[in-house]
This record gives sequence, C-alpha cells and structure tokens, in this order.
Amino acid sequence: MTGTLHITGDQDADRLLSSDPLALLIGMLLDQQVPMETAFAGPLKIRDRLGSFDAASIAYTDPEAFAAVFSTSPAVHRFPGSMAKRVQQLCSAIVEQWDGDAEAIWTRGGPDGQEVLTRLLALPGFGDQKARIFLALLGKRYGLSADGWREASEPYGEDGSLRSVADIVDPESLAQVRAVKQAAKAAAKRAKEQ
Repeated sequence: MTGTLHITGDQDADRLLSSDPLALLIGMLLDQQVPMETAFAGPLKIRDRLGSFDAASIAYTDPEAFAAVFSTSPAVHRFPGSMAKRVQQLCSAIVEQWDGDAEAIWTRGGPDGQEVLTRLLALPGFGDQKARIFLALLGKRYGLSADGWREASEPYGEDGSLRSVADIVDPESLAQVRAVKQAAKAAAKRAKEQ
C-alpha cells in the first residue's frame, strides 16, 4: 500500500492504517456511530491489546476474550460487543475467501473498480455506502489504479469532494468533511420532520 492517512491525530494509529490493509478495512468497518478518529484508531488498540494483528489471529481469538479487548478502557467502539463480533466476522471472511490477505480484495487478479466494489460488498459489515467510500479511499489515498474505480465509488470518488474519509488529507480537510456530514444530517432530519 502507498499513501498516508491523517485521520486519528495519533501518528502511530495513522501509520498502522497507512501500512496495513487489514487495519484500514477494520477502521472502515468501525466507522459508524462514533467519530472517525475513534473508529480509525481502533485497529491500533486491537493490535496493542492482542499483541498481534492479522486476520487469522483475530478470527480465531476466543469471542469473549476478543470482546474484552474491545471493552477495555478506552473502548475500541461505543458498542464493543457487537463490533467485536463484526470484526471477527470480517476477519473470518478474509481468512476463508482471501487466504488472510486483506489487500488481495483489491489486487488479486487485477480487478476493475466495479469488481473491487463487488468484492467489498461481499464482506460482512460493508453495505453499499461503506464499500463505495472505501473504494474511493483506495483510489484517492492509496493509488488504486483499477479501471473505473471513480465511477464505481460514486459519488465518493469525485475529485475535490469533501464527503468522506476518502477526502481527508490533514486536520483542515477533516474539519471540512465533518462540517459537510453534519450539514447533510441536519438536512435529512429537517426533511424527515416535514
């Protein structure tokens, strides 16, 4: 992988995300109902608490012990039990379908953007929006050159947008993405109330 993320405000957490495809996938999985910084700092907490960080180790850790990894303060996620289970399900799928190699999801066989999206959608915990954002993150920040990645990740692949984690390059862009997301949530809430 190439590229450097600046999401968490913690150099060690960002370095792990930048160098480990599994960490990046897990961070993306955790990115729901918590601030982005918390979600993407989760892989470092998991690695430090487990003492290892690979799909097989995570998948085969006793579920109760893994839930304890998540709930130890500071918690990995605000919903430690359910998210620990999702992370183990994701890692099991990576072991079973990708021989434990998370990066193979977007590299094996030279897939085009639509195929990478299809592969991401097949992963536990990756719905349409999350898969498209992750694909945009790969293209914008990690140099994924798969044909059609921008189209497959629409609207998140759009150049110059500030819609998601894929658009964060520094603290200023993080603040801008957060403001855009808050405005979108407020607009959705107003529309729902009418």
